[in-house]
Amino acid sequence: MDSLPHHHLLPLPPPPRPPKTYPKHLPSSSASAVASPSSLRVTSAASTTISPTVPTTTTITDSPATAFWDYNLLFASQRCESPDPIPLRLAEGSLPADFPAGTYYLAGPGLFSDDHGSTVHPLDGHGYLRAFDFRVGGGVYYSARYVATMAQREERRGAGSAWRFTHRGPFSVLRGGKRVGNVKVMKNVANTSVLRWSGRVLCLWEGGDPYEVDPRTLETVGAVDSDGRGRCWWPGVGLDVAAHLLKPILGGVFNMPQKRLLAHYKIDPKRNRLLLLSCNAEDMLLPRSHFTFYEFDCNFELKQKKEFVIPDQLMIHDWAFTDSHYILIGNRIKVDVPGSLLAVSGLHPMISALSVNPSQPSTPIYVLPRFSAGETNITKRDWRVPVEAPSQLWGMHIGNAFEERDGDGNLEVQLQVSVCSYQWFNFQRMFGYNWRSGKLDPSFMNVAEGKEKLLPHLIKMKIDIDSSGNIRCCSITDLSEQWNRPADFPAINPDFSNRKNTFVYAAATSGSRRFLPHFPFDSVVKLNTSDGSVSTWSTTSRSFIGEPIFIQRGVKEDDGYVLVVEYAVSERICYLVVLDAKRIGRANAVVAKLEVPKNLTFPLGFHGFWASR
Repeated sequence: MDSLPHHHLLPLPPPPRPPKTYPKHLPSSSASAVASPSSLRVTSAASTTISPTVPTTTTITDSPATAFWDYNLLFASQRCESPDPIPLRLAEGSLPADFPAGTYYLAGPGLFSDDHGSTVHPLDGHGYLRAFDFRVGGGVYYSARYVATMAQREERRGAGSAWRFTHRGPFSVLRGGKRVGNVKVMKNVANTSVLRWSGRVLCLWEGGDPYEVDPRTLETVGAVDSDGRGRCWWPGVGLDVAAHLLKPILGGVFNMPQKRLLAHYKIDPKRNRLLLLSCNAEDMLLPRSHFTFYEFDCNFELKQKKEFVIPDQLMIHDWAFTDSHYILIGNRIKVDVPGSLLAVSGLHPMISALSVNPSQPSTPIYVLPRFSAGETNITKRDWRVPVEAPSQLWGMHIGNAFEERDGDGNLEVQLQVSVCSYQWFNFQRMFGYNWRSGKLDPSFMNVAEGKEKLLPHLIKMKIDIDSSGNIRCCSITDLSEQWNRPADFPAINPDFSNRKNTFVYAAATSGSRRFLPHFPFDSVVKLNTSDGSVSTWSTTSRSFIGEPIFIQRGVKEDDGYVLVVEYAVSERICYLVVLDAKRIGRANAVVAKLEVPKNLTFPLGFHGFWASR
């Protein structure tokens, strides 16, 4: 088979003549400036301690054409699967004897183009589950399979490689399929996150039910139903008049589930519980939000369900919990009437029906009671009234949240979050996808110099609540004064979830590439929240990384390993990199580097899960 996975997101024309001068930024017209990468020089990865100045850890030949080529190769489709585990070759280092046995599952899209001229947004790409099995006695084995959702089975014709997109998906418009009048919108691709709980592996997506896969073979077991016909996790609830009118349209015409299970879940290590959150599908079109929280024990038995109706139109991607609260960062949205008409007609993506709502200068933070007042001695307060954070921020991902109470009963809630600006966030242009051309343009993800704060970055949010339930103040500061570059996917030692932690790890940018200065990420940053110190490990010059994940080894908080996938687009190979968390910032941070066979190179993944044995 060809060593390069099928890639139809962009045509690759012959190398153009190089421009005489380069702009400070990758221009939006760079789609026509694709060049051969043969002249690029690659150096080894580096690990550095950060100062406020931008380090230069690599030497590369940088150009708009190279940037465009590299960015699009990061999203090259992979049609091949590997159902039988294959051993991975050690490309560097060795796994220590004390490395724990377990499986690293990584969710993400695998396919972005069909055989009839249609391409889809990365968020609409069919779920492609990867598994890295660290076995007892050594050896790492890799397998990967598509999640056989209903849409995937329909769009993949037989066991061969022929694909035809029939579902529009929320973010895409079909070119080679039915366009106008196509009501197949909710294309459940199960591509966003993965979870192993009570022996079951679930692949989650933002707009529908999770799909269960066999933890050993990765074969799809089936959807986990929420409509009462299968494994029902949540019953229906009463709806208002507007919801009653919308429900048959969304469910009967567009096949949207009554409740949308959010892709982000939480694990409470203190109570050994899995926490899930759902919202009502029709709430996206109404000036209110209906959220339901669920808590399951280690046997997947439902221990608690709490419902909240918030008088605000919100879109939540990630959320947080503490010992006594659920916390939502309220990303405000609104219905776009002209966009709705174009979306329903099939001329625009369905997401065009919504837009961000920057009507307020502050950010609403909803601090919701997790238990009754009698259980936790919480003073009652009106949870429908949000805490207004002092700046307008769109919440992306939450690394940790915890609360501390003093002797007088006053409460301090702290969140470690990646946020971006309403001015930058755009539903239709995420990842730089242009639904009109069906191509990816990295210029959207790399804004003009001096506007880096518009992009995802790390903050610390503190909320002070007195013993009577009154909000005394809410403050927002950078997670570290020594770090001011874009970063996302904050991760911590999971043993410190829901309690005060010192270290946060995140995917970040080194700033070493002139034409891809902010995204894709190429570094793992380790931030010390106590003293503000920062250290990083960076990949080679034409490689990128995904979400880091922490695997604990000892008792100390940073005694463990950080797993991260390195996408070496210059080699067209993926590596699984094992970093020593204590040595990030030093030259010997890499413990091992495992090579995925070239014919199985996969596109950028989203969220992963470490399942220890």
